[in-house]
Amino acid sequence: MPVLGQNQYGKAETRVVRVARAGERHELTDLTVSVALSGDMTDAHLVGSNAAVLPTDTVKNTVYVLARERGIDSPESFAAELARHFVDAQPTVRGAVVDVAEHRWERLGDHSFARAGQDTRTARVTFDGRALQVLSGLTGLTVLNTTDSEFHGFVRDAYTTLAETTDRVLATEVTARWRHTAEEPAAVAAADWNADHAAARERLLAAFAGTYSYSLQQTLFAMGSAVIEQLPGVAEIRLSLPNKHHFLVDLSPFGVANETGDGAVYHAADRPFGLIEATVLREGAEQRIPVELTRL
Repeated sequence: MPVLGQNQYGKAETRVVRVARAGERHELTDLTVSVALSGDMTDAHLVGSNAAVLPTDTVKNTVYVLARERGIDSPESFAAELARHFVDAQPTVRGAVVDVAEHRWERLGDHSFARAGQDTRTARVTFDGRALQVLSGLTGLTVLNTTDSEFHGFVRDAYTTLAETTDRVLATEVTARWRHTAEEPAAVAAADWNADHAAARERLLAAFAGTYSYSLQQTLFAMGSAVIEQLPGVAEIRLSLPNKHHFLVDLSPFGVANETGDGAVYHAADRPFGLIEATVLREGAEQRIPVELTRL
């Protein structure tokens, strides 16, 4: 006999742009918000009763109203505000997961902006009626080292053709999620999420640039360790690093040498690619970031 398992519903990818016009210098906040609600929804699935269902259109409207009335200090604080609202306001809603992606803009003047960079700031807040779990993160952060990277001494079998190298281009597109130790609503509300995110991003970049790499795995651990060591409020960080391969172009058919060194020419291959993923934990911390989160 079929039975209902875990289920949730909500509104995905609500785009909300907020413009604060206090004075001549305007502030622009641009987010994509996704909300998933869970709770006493059995009858909606089994008998088609909507008595416990808050319409997803209402979820969308709530995002807009809270953005207008309460403002958006940071993706984390706004996600926490939404998660607590849905659980506290609706007796049939027992849990809420709110994902927020921030689209950054570079200021050109008091009221002029250009889209900034390629990386996207992310946040996920889960609320179960008691504690908040806050995950900060970023995705699409493309970085590259033109040297200080080696790869050799690996396992070989009958199908191995990859040549060993002591000097290669190392490039990746960073996706990272890190979990904060602050879970009490008051602590979450008081945290400076913008400063924490900027510090974590800076540590990730500094560790990538400053690590002499013998493998992308080693670089990943150095990046995660830098965040754990410098941000005492972070319990764990999960990183997903695709290896953006750069291969020397074979120019020998044209009688041209193309070796690693000054003026070398590479082909940047987008696929297939190696994918390195791991979690770095603070000693004694529990691993709680689901593996699939870094692939979103």
